[in-house]
Amino acid sequence: MSKKLIVLAVDDDMINLKLLKSMLMKNENVQEVLEAKNGADAIAQIKSRADINLILLDIIMPVMNGLEMLEIVRADDSMDQIPVIVLTTDETKKSQALELGANGFLMKPIRNSDLTQKIDSLMFQ
Repeated sequence: MSKKLIVLAVDDDMINLKLLKSMLMKNENVQEVLEAKNGADAIAQIKSRADINLILLDIIMPVMNGLEMLEIVRADDSMDQIPVIVLTTDETKKSQALELGANGFLMKPIRNSDLTQKIDSLMFQ
């Protein structure tokens, strides 16, 4: 059974986004990768697309950071079921991210194997 995921990658760093996108597109379960530059941009995309299955979320971003966005997503009935994997260089944010409702946490730089394993464990168990 192959589930086709629509993944929203949220990161203000274009290089990180490109890297993330190329890793995700190698995953046979990923159908499409949407990109957002910050939390506000991401929220707008989620509201306009009901088919997003997974959010990969950077924490440190301008406008609205990842933790602020996570709080909004978890407080909104239309979005609160979407799994969120937080991606960051800041290990100290892990407990806060998980308390706010993140479903997973990966340290940057992200390895493809770790990302695939985390997505599979979240989405296909």
